[in-house]
Amino acid sequence: MQSSVKIGFIGLGIMGAPMAGHLIQAGHQLFVHTLGKVPETISASSATQCMSARGVAERADIIFIMVPDTPDVEAALFGEAGVAAGLKGSGTGKVVVDMSSISPIATKAFAQKINALGCEYLDAPVSGGEVGAKNATLSIMVGGPQAVFERVSPLFALMGKNITLVGANGDGQTAKVANQIIVALTIEAVAEALLFASRAGADPARVRQALMGGFASSKILEVHGERMVKRNFEPGFRIELHQKDLNLALSTARQLGISLPNTATAQELFNACSAHGGKAWDHSAMARALEKMANFEIGQKPG
Repeated sequence: MQSSVKIGFIGLGIMGAPMAGHLIQAGHQLFVHTLGKVPETISASSATQCMSARGVAERADIIFIMVPDTPDVEAALFGEAGVAAGLKGSGTGKVVVDMSSISPIATKAFAQKINALGCEYLDAPVSGGEVGAKNATLSIMVGGPQAVFERVSPLFALMGKNITLVGANGDGQTAKVANQIIVALTIEAVAEALLFASRAGADPARVRQALMGGFASSKILEVHGERMVKRNFEPGFRIELHQKDLNLALSTARQLGISLPNTATAQELFNACSAHGGKAWDHSAMARALEKMANFEIGQKPG
C-alpha cells in the first residue's frame, strides 16, 4: 500500500472519531462525513469535510463506515446521497469497509450490491469499545475476499491489534454477534456470582480478587466485576447498544431455526435495566436488574 492513501470515513461518533484520527496521524488523506457536528479533533486536522457520503465515495479509494445500526449503514450506502451514488460514476476497484456492528444477513446483501458496482466490500466490526478505539487496540473481525483484506490490513493495523479474516462477507458480523453473546452471558454470570457472594456476607471485592486467580478468571470479571463492586456504571459501552447486538443475535437465530435461551435471558435483563431508565448505563449495570429482584446490592451489608 502507498504511504498515503485517499481514505473516506463516514460516522465520527465515540468510536469513529478516534479511529479516523489514527488514520490521519499516520499521514493518510481523509475525506469525512458524519451526521451532526464534526468533532473538534477531526475538524482541526487535515481531513476534508464532505457534505454527504456520496462526496466521500467520489473522492476516496477506501471508504470506512462506522455508524450505529443496520438501517444507518443502509442509509449511508444506498440513500439518495449515499456511498453507492458516489461509486457509480467514479470507476471500479474502490473498497467499502463497514466497521459497524449490524446484521450478518443484511451485510451479505449490501456486499452483493456494492460488488455489482465493480467495487469490493469488507465487513469489519470491532470489539474493544471507546478505550480500544482511542488506544488503537481494537479487535477487528473481517469478512470478505483474502486479497481485499490484505490490501486494507495496513489500515486496520493503525486502529487495532487482533485482526482476523474470519471468512466471506457476513462472517465478520457473525463473529461480532457471537462475541456479544459471550460478553452478555459472562456479565450475567459475574453479576450473579458477586451478588450471591455479597448476599452471603462475603466481601465481593475479595471474592473477585480470589476468583481472578482461578479458572473463572476473565477480562469481564476483571473490568466489569470491579465496576459492579465500585458501583461505577458510567458508560464505556451502553446497554442500548448491547440490546441492539442481542436483537441481531436473536433475530438471526430465529431465521436459522436455532434457540439461544440464555441470550434471551440476558436481553430481558437489559430490557429491565432500560425500563428503569438505564439504557445509557454501562452494560455491566445488568447487575442492577438482578439486584432489583434480590432487593440487595453488591457490596451492601446483609441485614
